[in-house]
Amino acid sequence: MLLRSKPGWALAESTATPEAIYYNRRQVVRTLAAGPLLLAGAGLARAAADPLADLIPAPRNPRYLLKREITPEKIATTYNNFYEFGSHKKISEAAQALKTRPWTVRIDGMVEKEMQIDIDDLVKRMPLEDRLYRHRCVEAWSMRVPYTGFPLKALIDFAQPKAGARYLEMETVAQKETMPGLKQFWYPWPYIEGLTMAEATNELAFVAIGLYGKTLPNQNGAPLRLAVPWKYGFKHIKSIVRVSFRERRPVSFWEDLAGNEYGFWANVNPEVPHPRWSQATERFLATGERLPTLLYNGYGEYVAHIYAGIEGEKLFM
Repeated sequence: MLLRSKPGWALAESTATPEAIYYNRRQVVRTLAAGPLLLAGAGLARAAADPLADLIPAPRNPRYLLKREITPEKIATTYNNFYEFGSHKKISEAAQALKTRPWTVRIDGMVEKEMQIDIDDLVKRMPLEDRLYRHRCVEAWSMRVPYTGFPLKALIDFAQPKAGARYLEMETVAQKETMPGLKQFWYPWPYIEGLTMAEATNELAFVAIGLYGKTLPNQNGAPLRLAVPWKYGFKHIKSIVRVSFRERRPVSFWEDLAGNEYGFWANVNPEVPHPRWSQATERFLATGERLPTLLYNGYGEYVAHIYAGIEGEKLFM
């Protein structure tokens, strides 16, 4: 008899939110919000507001599920880090000023052909799916969210990097007219993040264009952001405008600002404390309960092999 062991992140099946309930509840909310007189034109209005709206949600990938309840949408979309709009959590209103169209992504560095591509054209070339992911912030809070997007590897394959490319560097938009945080000159703008090519091509590395079955809200990194669930949240770069392939390791935003506290690897690790607080436990935002932090945020079976042989480096620092 074949026995299958559960992955490290899986909890009791009975606690999962059934998919049918999840989607039906969201549809009811949409219908009530639109009102009976607007039902006929609601789909056209959403498409006009965001060309990607009709692509979301996408088919759910059963390989990436959560066996425990997702975080309520209101919490995940109103408790946000996005320093370009302020160094506090209540930036969701200010972030509505972000202009997400027109939007292009620059692909450059060690690639066969540098290019600049419109976001809508890019996304329509990608294989879209829904995934449920755990999210762990370096500040020791956590949530569980449903993303729509595509594997980062699909973007890498599209970009056709040269053999010598060892790192992927990404950059956030810097809109001076909409982002008041850019006036804080002591920060090393623009926001930069990076991954090794082994990390970037791992199956978990994901580019999100949607959240909770809708296009990404501005405060969550519209129109596209990175999701690497085994790493702390500051690695999940938002509102991406440039993807570059490098031979040398990039210096990320927080590493540049405070390298003694925020390193390149930033892998979730309960045994490596932040210099100012422990990482042994995390606060789940939906309930406030304290939970034990899992190594690699519970995704070790997918990513631990990447770090074999570099145990001497601090995977957080």
